[in-house]
Amino acid sequence: MSYHFENVRLEKGMYGQSGKSFTRTLEELDPSERYRGTPLEGLDAFQRQLKRFDIHVKGADSDQVEKFFHTTESSVLFPEFVSRVVRQGLEEEGILPHITATVTKFDGMDYRSIAANPTEDDKKLLPVEEGKAIPETVLKTQENLVKLHKRGRMLVASYEAVRFQRLDLFSVTLRQIGAYIGKMHLQDAVKVLLEGDGNQNPAEAASVSGELTYDALLEFWSGFDPYTMNTLLVGGDTMLKLLRLKELQNPLTGLNFQGTGTLSTPLGAKLLRTSAMPAGTLIGLDRNYALEQVLSGDVLVEYDKLIDRQLERAAITSISGFAKLFTGASRALKLTSASGGTDET
Repeated sequence: MSYHFENVRLEKGMYGQSGKSFTRTLEELDPSERYRGTPLEGLDAFQRQLKRFDIHVKGADSDQVEKFFHTTESSVLFPEFVSRVVRQGLEEEGILPHITATVTKFDGMDYRSIAANPTEDDKKLLPVEEGKAIPETVLKTQENLVKLHKRGRMLVASYEAVRFQRLDLFSVTLRQIGAYIGKMHLQDAVKVLLEGDGNQNPAEAASVSGELTYDALLEFWSGFDPYTMNTLLVGGDTMLKLLRLKELQNPLTGLNFQGTGTLSTPLGAKLLRTSAMPAGTLIGLDRNYALEQVLSGDVLVEYDKLIDRQLERAAITSISGFAKLFTGASRALKLTSASGGTDET
């Protein structure tokens, strides 16, 4: 049985075509809807091209890198393979999806988010009497642009150095590159949560002098109304202080932490540990309303170098920024020593 994907003409001009991704261009030429009810259902257009050229990218029986370069057309698939594996490593970082309310993708470098700053009376939604005006929530674009940062790595290797390497092994390096990029994006997110996005919206910061106590956590939690503190971002030092609180030292919590490495808190917040957090600082947020991630395009690779020059030097980059949606949905708690400095022990 002959399938349409076997006759699609591949060329490097499909990358960056009218701002479309390679996969989207492929999908327009070879829609996945055609394969419903067939053995190829569940594969996207790129995966069908891998099948066309019999390229296996996973497992112990994965092919060597040189398999991509057996034909001119199959070599066109290599940059998309690199992009997908890097994106997988970026997503494995795992924390950003738990602290962002929404992800906005756009083509360009100038982006303004929106903001709504209702008063306390607006939030009460009082009954509207007949003939009276309905209270308004005013949405406005932010005064300043979202700061976008380009993060990336240069992949340096000769074709001869990697041609006989298994794709599964080569993917490990690519995933690590993605993980590095993801960590830098997370640092950008933490900075925006603490300092604001340039629109005079830094996080309200409380402070605790001396040891962290459960009462201090409760007071911090109570300041989130009308939002819900459902996420806590902490560094390694603050995590240790939380673990030492007797309120968190019950058998069920200990069993869960020993078995999964995840600590549940009596406050009902998901506790996320990251080295991106400054020492002696804790961020609480309502992940449904606090932060917007802005992506300018997808993971970018220098496809011409990967195809024509067969690696050598190729940049892998991702452009991302963050905007605060509702200032009150994130707050900071700083732990200070008795002398008044930030506690870094």
